[in-house]
Amino acid sequence: MPHDLISIRDLEKPDIERYLKLSAKMEKNLYKSQNLLKGKILATLFFEASTRTHLSFQTAAKRLGMEVVVFHPETSSASKGESLQDTIRILDGYSDIIVMRHPAEGSAKTAADIAHHPVINGGDGSNQHPTQTLIDLYTIVKEKKKIAGLNVHLIGDLKHARAMRSLLYGLAMFGAKITLCSPHGLEMGREIIDEAKKKFNAKITAQNSISFADADVVYVCRVQKERFADQHEAQKLQAEFRITPKMLEGAKKGMVLLHPLPKVDEIPPEVDKSPHARYFEQAKNGVPVRMAVLHDCLARD
Repeated sequence: MPHDLISIRDLEKPDIERYLKLSAKMEKNLYKSQNLLKGKILATLFFEASTRTHLSFQTAAKRLGMEVVVFHPETSSASKGESLQDTIRILDGYSDIIVMRHPAEGSAKTAADIAHHPVINGGDGSNQHPTQTLIDLYTIVKEKKKIAGLNVHLIGDLKHARAMRSLLYGLAMFGAKITLCSPHGLEMGREIIDEAKKKFNAKITAQNSISFADADVVYVCRVQKERFADQHEAQKLQAEFRITPKMLEGAKKGMVLLHPLPKVDEIPPEVDKSPHARYFEQAKNGVPVRMAVLHDCLARD
């Protein structure tokens, strides 16, 4: 049967390993996959701004031979007050699979409960972003050939960044050693850390200053200003947590610097030239990974 992808917690290790293998096949045959899902229609419902997730899903769908229906909330009946539930019912009748981003936590699960066709969570508030985690794990494996035993530092707004919440779970599942580094007040939720430790016996430490001399992978995210009531406070915290070229001088050879993007000033443009920077390659990996997700969610239809 077709199935949804709502949370990384819904996946077991073999499921993720299957996604990673299928992603590699999709990347290898990027220009030979046009007919795999020919005749299927993807509907994208993005109630929040997006560049990479939205466009890479559209690109992935077209690579697979699918048609794409794009929902624009500002010009739809949602602007007249139509409920999310009714919107989902309508788009479910027009398409074979839905990708949705919405600011409300739990909205993707609500959509999946209503829709008869598969729903993929493209981000629900500060909660989950499962396809981003698959991209991150795929990128780490491509760059480092493994995940188990790697020292991975997660740096930035760990309270609000859904990519970080999902990634912590995925890294813990695969046996990485995790260091959390965030400004005071933007720490990862205690319940998420406790869950990873209990379920996977994860090795997780925390610190409030940036130091990654032992890091194999450094994953940075921006301060999510849009989730702050006080924008001045958000800007202040962002200024305190920046990755500078000087910091990279003490990094291990082969250390990989990742970011889910968009980056603002937490990684200045001069860092883009560093041999450690892999975040644009990471974004590019979104296409084969999301091809794998679309194919997997529909292949059993």
